[in-house]
Amino acid sequence: MQFSKEGIQRRSMLQWAAATTAMPLVPAWAQASWPAKPVNMVVPFPAGGGTDAFARPLSAIFSKQTGKQLIIDNRGGAGGTLGAGIAAKAAPDGYNYFMGAVHHTIAPSMYPKLDYDLERDLVPLILVAAVPQVLVVNPKKVPANNMKEFLDYVKKNPGRLNYGSAGGGTSHHLAGELFKLQTQTFITHIPYRGAGPALQDLISGNVDMMFDGLGSSAAHIKGGRIKALMVSGTKRNPAFPDVPCSSEVGLPDYTVSTWYGIWAPKGVASDIQARAVEEIRKACQADDAKAVWAAQGADFPNLTGTQFDAFIKTELRKWSQVVKASGAKLD
Repeated sequence: MQFSKEGIQRRSMLQWAAATTAMPLVPAWAQASWPAKPVNMVVPFPAGGGTDAFARPLSAIFSKQTGKQLIIDNRGGAGGTLGAGIAAKAAPDGYNYFMGAVHHTIAPSMYPKLDYDLERDLVPLILVAAVPQVLVVNPKKVPANNMKEFLDYVKKNPGRLNYGSAGGGTSHHLAGELFKLQTQTFITHIPYRGAGPALQDLISGNVDMMFDGLGSSAAHIKGGRIKALMVSGTKRNPAFPDVPCSSEVGLPDYTVSTWYGIWAPKGVASDIQARAVEEIRKACQADDAKAVWAAQGADFPNLTGTQFDAFIKTELRKWSQVVKASGAKLD
């Protein structure tokens, strides 16, 4: 289930060409006039979560380079779908955007009724970050120093451990369900209103473990407040070279990544969309952003327009299959 930049690029060469030829030819002054005032971006989780770990630095860099503030509007709840619904109904005036995540391609399979349609009501602009999932535990609550010890303990004590998530239907939740499927173990899911509150309860010991995006856990792992036992995928992450990957610990098919992208409400003028993508891409490629991304073990995929749209469709199909196979339900 891991995001593969190379795979998407190979499948999307024709889409690159189409996107390039479809770029609007507008007068330079029309694009240059944006932004003429502060820009609002809904982040559909509470402050302190994985989305914030990229949204906040991006906001600071964007604000500096354009001279207009990019305001982060945290709207947590319902696994990120509350904020998505708010963003989908925002005025399409070029000053309202939405920073969503992998969770939003899971939600249609988990929530029977959403007050928005990801593909109909929001326009994908750019994929800004992708990080592997990491299995983290509270070292005082979980008596394991490595994955072998952890799996032995979980199998001998079914249901004793619980894991926090950013909410029902998020990648944190589904990563846990996939883990249970592949290891034939049972751990109890505890949903929160965002990764930030879940992480704080993990650190304090109110929950035992978490399947988190590496970006939001990175600082806490480095600070020793939580212990990383495994990153998903087929290779170790350069930011945490001592943490084994899932294929090394006998879980070659456990590949889950958390990615973050930016959408606009449907109806934003195409020239403004192009200008927004240009400024966001420039911010993500700034030295300050590169340092933040690297520290969190993240890549900048730089997928835009039709490429990003194709990736979203692939993720919607993938997570629908995981939900069906696992029988995952909202808690």
